[in-house]
Amino acid sequence: MTMIIVHDTFVCKPGNASKAAKIFKDMMAKSPHFMHILTDLTGQYHRVIMVSKYDSLAAWEKTQEEYMNPSEDMKKDMAKMGNFQDMYTGGCREIFKVW
Repeated sequence: MTMIIVHDTFVCKPGNASKAAKIFKDMMAKSPHFMHILTDLTGQYHRVIMVSKYDSLAAWEKTQEEYMNPSEDMKKDMAKMGNFQDMYTGGCREIFKVW
């Protein structure tokens, strides 16, 4: 069975990584795909990595479509993120296939 692991990495402004990690942890708690929230100990500073897993790339794509057309419950959860856009300077997404 194929498994997909996704790392959404955010490079936060100084002083915001812990705040962002808490927001992600609270937001993702309901998601069946959520695995972990990671913060850096080495390497590039101020990183928060949200780790999630999916049965397939198609399942990940379906979830992305749901975020683009959120339900009322999702909209309420998204509102809790407040000014998250102001907390980070950039980031990336990595998608891995587990063998």
